[in-house]
Formats: sequence, C-alpha cells, structure tokens
Amino acid sequence: MSLAIQVENLNKRYQLGSIGHGMLYRDLQSWWAKLRGTEDPNASIGESKPKMNEPFWALRDVSFSVAQGEIVGIIGRNGAGKSTLLKILSRVTSPTSGSIKIKGKLASLLEVGTGFHPELTGRENVYLNGAILGMSKKEIRQKFDEIIAFAEIEQFIDTPVKRYSSGMYVRLAFAVAAHLEPDILVVDEVLAVGDIQFQKKCLQKMGDIGRSGCTVLIVSHNITTIKRLCSEGVLLDKGKVVSIGGINKVTEDYINTVIGHGQSGVYVHEGDTSAAMSLSRVELLDREGNITPQVPFNEPFSVKIHYNVNQPLQNASVWVGLETADGIVVFNSCDYDSDVSLLGLRQAGRFTATVNIPAYMLNTGYYRLVVGLNCNRPVVSFARVETVTIEVMEQGCLDAILFPTSDRKGVLQPRLEWVTDRIG
Repeated sequence: MSLAIQVENLNKRYQLGSIGHGMLYRDLQSWWAKLRGTEDPNASIGESKPKMNEPFWALRDVSFSVAQGEIVGIIGRNGAGKSTLLKILSRVTSPTSGSIKIKGKLASLLEVGTGFHPELTGRENVYLNGAILGMSKKEIRQKFDEIIAFAEIEQFIDTPVKRYSSGMYVRLAFAVAAHLEPDILVVDEVLAVGDIQFQKKCLQKMGDIGRSGCTVLIVSHNITTIKRLCSEGVLLDKGKVVSIGGINKVTEDYINTVIGHGQSGVYVHEGDTSAAMSLSRVELLDREGNITPQVPFNEPFSVKIHYNVNQPLQNASVWVGLETADGIVVFNSCDYDSDVSLLGLRQAGRFTATVNIPAYMLNTGYYRLVVGLNCNRPVVSFARVETVTIEVMEQGCLDAILFPTSDRKGVLQPRLEWVTDRIG
C-alpha cells in the first residue's frame, strides 16, 4: 500500500521571550524599547521579564508514516505537540528541520469556524468558508443543500451569523468542513461540537469519510472516540513519539503514561492561593482512614479535600468527579448535595470536605479523580485539577470468588436488589 504521509526527523523550535503581540506597530514598539534597553511599553503590569533567547522544542525528531486510506489518531497530554504537528502538516507553520512528504490534496480542520464573517449570512459564509478550505464554487453549489441539511439551520440560512447561537454557528462551520472531499483530512479536536445528537452525526460523518478511502489524521483527548474511529495511533509526549502502531496498543500506552502520575493516594496543590477559594491537598482514604492509591471493589473508600476560603463567599461549592482512564465521566458530586446550606455564606478559614463512595460501586480498573472549587452564581472556577489515580482491584477480595468483576461489563458495578418468586 502506498504512503499518503511520511514524516522524517521533524523538529520545531520556538524562541521563548520573542516579540509577538499580534500587531505590527506593537511589535515595533517592543523592538525599539528592547534596542534602547528601556521598559517595554506593551508589557503587562507586574509581568516578570522572560528569559530571552531560551529555546523551546515543541517537536523533537518526530518520524512516522501513514498509509493511504488509514485513519490515525494522534494522542498525548496537553502540550505534547499534537496541534503543532498538525499545523506543520497543514502548512500553517513551518518546521525548524526535518522533512514531510504528502501525496494528494490535503485539507485541514484545525479550528471550527475559521474564516466566518459575523456580518455575512449563513449562505454567504458557506461559500466564503468553503473557498478558504479549498472548495471550488461549483463544488460548494453542488453540496450546498446537503451542507445546510446536515447543519439543521435551513430556517436561518439567510440570517447574519452574528445572530446565531453558538451551537448553530459551530454546526454550520463543521458541516462545511465535513463535506470536503480531499485525499487527506487533518482534524484537530473539533468533534465535540453542538449537542449530543449532533455530536453523533459528526462521529458518523467522520466514520463515513474514513470508509470512503480518505486518509484521516485526528487529534482528540477522547480516547473512546479515537478507538472508535481509528485503526492506527501515534502517542506524543513532550514533543517526541513514544508509541506508534495499532490503536489499542497506543491507547493502552497512553493510559499507562497517564496513570503513572498521582499513584501515591495523596495530591498536594501548589497553584494560585490568592483566589477567593484555593485547594491545598487531596487524600484518597480506605475504610480505615489510611491514605492509599488502591481500593478493593467490595469496600467503601473516601476522598478528603483540604481547601481554604480566603474571603467570605456566597454560592460556593466543592466538587469531585471520577473519570475512567480513557476519559469517560463516571459521576460528579458537589458538597451541597448533602447540605444545601453550604450555598449560603462561607466565612474565611481552612476547611476539609469528605465524600464517601460506597462498596460494590465501581468495576475494577484505573480511574482519575478530578477536584474543583466553584462559585455557582456568578459561575467562576477557582480550581479544576486532576489529582490522584485510583486503582479499584479484586485481588485479595474474598467476594471476588462469588462476584468476579472481570466477568461484568460497564464502569459501574452496583449490587442491586433482586426478588425471585416461584409462580409455578
């Protein structure tokens, strides 16, 4: 099978502290101030002076190839270099060194709605955005009805998009991009647009594009989506390729790198302490109150959150969320679920909040605990942090003989009440 993309020894270096305000006259002001050794007039108040000429390698010696017709998932942590790689492939930015060979017409969907003009109608923006994405006027005209039907905005197609809701806006933008017919399609984290029903349509459309023989590269943090759509994968970490091959192997390697952090059962937060609420510590406790990263599936455990209220607050809350290692949300819970009076005035001070998770609730496996501090009216997030990794295990549990969780599918494994009656 012939290759659609071949990347060899690709490197991308950025220069930290370089001038780049996005406006030419401000860049010139900063350059002139730097030349004279005076204070930068565009520097933010209290901004610390950056370390000039310090290099940052977004990509280091990246090499991989993609066969024609393959759907490849690019995964990794935030800052791993995924979006930089796609921007280089899309010719948005140039590499520092290395080579890229591309066979066929490449189209990229890096940001939904790029090129939309708020004063133009939906109809006019379809033609404008389609042209930016590489479609001819004839192609757009042939697919126009299909695009509008996919976006489900027929009634508003001649309304300026500045009057669209955010959901209508992204639906139309995705619909235009999804009806491209390139040889290679590059997609960066744009499948989570619109409501749930429209997201299903997006996933189905991406699957149809892949089955049509188009080569597709997808960046997403949703491992379930990646496994559903892709056959091959590339795992990046700190700008380097750390795993490449079948999607099941690569996602397993990704999960192992994620769960390699926070396995002590305790998390100490060193973030901003000047906010109205600040997180200081999170502990995972077994039924005896001991800190542990591992809990048996047949025993209860708890999460203890240490936090500070730095000024009197109304409508504040502490919440926890549990996610599977591949990003599926299991549940979210807030402290006011048990005591609504907590939404009243909270005086300044140091506090702990403990949430108890019952036995026989979770299937065996690895989970990530997310902890947050919020103000609900107005909505302000003071903290949202992935804290500890929880391993729910059945080894050593006597109940595992009677209730083997490995034989049961699903994230939750509750022991439900059954009633059996003999009627004959």
